[in-house]
Amino acid sequence: MNATGLVVEYNPFHNGHAYHAQQAKEQIGNDCTIAVMSGNFLQRGEPSIIDKWHRAEAALREGVDLVVELPYVFAVQNSDLFAKGALLTLDALGTDAVCFGSEQGSIAPFLEGYDAMEQYKDLYEETVRNQLDKGLSFPEASRYGYEQIGLTSDEFDLRKPNNILGFGYVKAIKDLHLSIKPTTVQRIHNDYHDEEIRHTIASATSIRKELLQAGTMTQRAKSALPESSVHALQSYRERTSCWHSWEHYFPFLQYRILTMSVDELSEIAGVEEGLQHRIYETIRIADSFEEWMTAMKTKRYTRTRLQRMATHVLTHTKKEDLLSLQQLNEVPYVRILGMNALGKSYMRQVKKEASVPLLTQPQQFEHSYLTIEERAMDAYLSSLPPSLRKERRKREFQPPILPKKM
Repeated sequence: MNATGLVVEYNPFHNGHAYHAQQAKEQIGNDCTIAVMSGNFLQRGEPSIIDKWHRAEAALREGVDLVVELPYVFAVQNSDLFAKGALLTLDALGTDAVCFGSEQGSIAPFLEGYDAMEQYKDLYEETVRNQLDKGLSFPEASRYGYEQIGLTSDEFDLRKPNNILGFGYVKAIKDLHLSIKPTTVQRIHNDYHDEEIRHTIASATSIRKELLQAGTMTQRAKSALPESSVHALQSYRERTSCWHSWEHYFPFLQYRILTMSVDELSEIAGVEEGLQHRIYETIRIADSFEEWMTAMKTKRYTRTRLQRMATHVLTHTKKEDLLSLQQLNEVPYVRILGMNALGKSYMRQVKKEASVPLLTQPQQFEHSYLTIEERAMDAYLSSLPPSLRKERRKREFQPPILPKKM
């Protein structure tokens, strides 16, 4: 039995994700589809709108066969480390191919782009350093670097967000010498950053904006979501009276920062270059997370970078917790969130040859990454009432989801 990997966040699972999963099966023809999915905090430094369990169940009901968790230490990271964690996880599961969505829609330019990056690596890195010295953010400096080596043309544009992530997957496969075949599906009908729902295939950004502003499930949101995702979103809100956003966590974040010393704050992952002083100056006067981000954002510090830093503050993730990531060439474990009958059959096959523990419950294994995962879970649940926190926390230590008919 062969498997195709999908690197996902499903925040929430929408019609575009269903299209991606379907195209991956049709184009590659492998038996099993594995989604490696971020947990409760995401790559751009945001809490997921509903928890990982509801998102995983929606995916399983829409044709994904197996959902595993991308550990927090990789999930809330720049695109290169995010990609590294995802591809190493898929490799540990014996995945044959990975299929990602992109604006490009063809895999050849990604492979040619990698060769160009290798050939002109010194020029790229020198350009990036020069632009950083001028005060630009790393993403902006990288764009100048890509431009210098010809990777921002109409034929292949690394200014596009999904192309950037896809390029990260190809780089991870090549740099880590993984035997995973990269493939891509073209993103259709919407742009990654679209903030309005204009089609039945819409961006996750536009769907979240619609839901959070309305505070209820709207017809416009329903049009962009499969039934299973509508059910997951409504079920979670009925149970918790909440769809998560950063504003729910701002009082906790403000309290946490104001009760830390400058030295303690400087130890937190993402707090670099004296940023702790700017954090203190702005957090005292801000009345909301949005106001704080506006005060914090500069040409040097992008909102995404600041949100990741804020997530690490909230979860008390220190720089020392992440030191091992660069040298890692194998994930220490794989956490299974859910599977259907086909996924279960694939797991039986993989379990015989897996070189790392395949966990159905976190208490089966001890590792520092799982300790961080537990902190992240408690941080995510902190905005819920105590009785609900207890109920949702209990779910973390139970077996994977085996979906039944709705």
